[in-house]
Amino acid sequence: MRGRFNFKQNMKTGIYKHSKTGNLYKVHFVAKHSETLEDFVVYEALYDNKKSKYWVRPIKMFEELVTINNQQVPRFVFIKEN
Repeated sequence: MRGRFNFKQNMKTGIYKHSKTGNLYKVHFVAKHSETLEDFVVYEALYDNKKSKYWVRPIKMFEELVTINNQQVPRFVFIKEN
């Protein structure tokens, strides 16, 4: 089963903060889409979220810059290892 996951060297597992909300998430691993082979980050909300505890997001979107207060910042900021 391990062969189905792509552990990218530049994607650290651990705790990340969402720049817009300040919410914390735990990144578990990077997985591939079964049809497109696109990389997706699999992560867990570390707060009470009624919609879902676990999420997936394309790695390009996870790592992209967003504009907050007219400044470009990473969407998610690495805080610490597990």
